[in-house]
Order: sequence, then C-alpha cells, then structure tokens
Amino acid sequence: MANANGWGDGASNNNIGWGKGADNAIGWGSVYSVSEAGATDIVGTPAVDPDAQAFITAAAITDPTQQSAINTLVVDLKGYSIWTKFKAIYPIVGGTAATHKWNLKDPRDLDAAFRLTFATGWTHSANGMLPNGATYANTFFKPSTEGLTYNNNHLSYYSRTSTAFDFYDMGSGTAGFTDLLSLWIRRTANTSGYDSGAVSTNRLTITNTDGRGFYNNTAPSTTAKIFKNGSSIASKTNSASSISNINVQIGALLESGGFGYSYGNKQCAFASIGDGLTDTEAANFYTAVQAYQTTLSRQV
Repeated sequence: MANANGWGDGASNNNIGWGKGADNAIGWGSVYSVSEAGATDIVGTPAVDPDAQAFITAAAITDPTQQSAINTLVVDLKGYSIWTKFKAIYPIVGGTAATHKWNLKDPRDLDAAFRLTFATGWTHSANGMLPNGATYANTFFKPSTEGLTYNNNHLSYYSRTSTAFDFYDMGSGTAGFTDLLSLWIRRTANTSGYDSGAVSTNRLTITNTDGRGFYNNTAPSTTAKIFKNGSSIASKTNSASSISNINVQIGALLESGGFGYSYGNKQCAFASIGDGLTDTEAANFYTAVQAYQTTLSRQV
C-alpha cells in the first residue's frame, strides 16, 4: 500500500516507516549503518561514554582519533567488567603536560582526584611522557589510605623504552622497605620486579631483557604476579604485610624516612593504580590498552 506515512512494515514506497524498510526516509529503532532490509539509509553516530566525555572535556582533547581512542578504552574496560577495579587511570594522551596529567577515573584538577603534578625533567610528546632518569610525577595516591592491601592491588605501566636502568619506574614505600608498593621494568641486571609489602618476604623478580611493553604487576590474592603484555611471567605467594601509605610516583619510587627518590627512565604511554586483577582480567586489560595504543599509532 502506497501510504505517505507507513505505520507498519514500512513498504518500499513509504516516505516514513516505523519498522523495517528498504528505502524509508526515516527509520525509528536502533541506530545501524545498514537497515534490517539491507539498505544503508539508517545512519547514526554512537554516543560517547559519559566518563570518556568528562575526561575529553577536562583534558581539552580535540583530536578526533584521540577522542575515539579514549572512548573505546572506557567502553572496553567497562565491557570487560574491570572499570570499577581502577582507582586511577592515566591515558597519557594529547602530547603535553597539561593533557597528560589527568586521571580518567576522576578528571578533576585536584590532589584528591589523583591528577599528576610533574617535577622538572619530563619530555612530553604524542608518544607519551619520558622521564630523564632523575624526575617523577606525583599521583597523590596513598595505597593503604585508599584501601589497597598487600593481597589486593595493582600497578601498571606501558613502557616504550627498552634500555636497562636502575631503579624504580613506579611506586612508594617507607624507610626500611617494609611496606613498598612498586614496580620496575628493566634494571641494569636485566630484571623486572614487583614489591607488594615487605621486600624481605614479598619481592617478586624475573629476568627481563626488553623493557618495552605493558607491565601489570598485580596481587588479586596472596599470589602476586607480573604480567607482561597480558601474560603472566612470574608469580609467588606473599606473606601478610603492611603496604605503603605515602604517595605513589610515576617515573620513580618515593621512600620516605631516609632513602628519598629512586628513579626510572622508561617512556610511559599509560599507567594505572587499583585493585588486584585475575588472570582473565589482566589479559582483557592488556587487550583494551593495546587496542588504545594501536589507535594512537604508538604500540610496541
């Protein structure tokens, strides 16, 4: 029937079809690039996730590729049901200190929102942020204060630098190394490591001759693990221990009460702090982050 307006199956000659139709001028329903009848007249733009939009607005990200990468990252992390595991996510996007400082989980310009402040010595670019081996970025995140424990925590760091360098790439602790939360990616002795509590009992190390990749050091239970590019490369059972209550640094470890700062030199393209991740969650986390880096053409 040649209706001007079709309230039914939307025949091929209807001007407006409420339902499926081959050549409807307007289609009411879900947004698809191809209609149910196989035509291409129903077109729409997917909505931006509100958490992604809040970050994009705060960081003043105007590049469409970067905006898309951020949105997809958020959607993927939520799709894998791990978004709530994170206390802080640093996408390191936009190419400047002003855009790199923001926490995706809470994009407010406040210490309490764990946005970064940078000491002198960082080089910022589209590929990430590069420390000079004697600098740090303060997250203002105190692990024990924010509910992390020796058997429930993670630190992640996406490194674009292979070279060996002493000492730490991320973390914090107090005098005597009794309650660290830290990671290092490749020291001069070609080791990668993770501290989740007392160094004497809870330090985990493994041989590592290439510092590039996505490192996720995590303790979802008393079993602590180092993941590189989504695969577990080392694990051990930790003993009960306290954990750091001072600010985590990116590009260094801050150990209060005597040792001071201990620095790394790896270009950082992503970092995060949060709860422990299971093997499946860690693998999915890598998939999401690697897709993000690939969209930005800086994957390793």
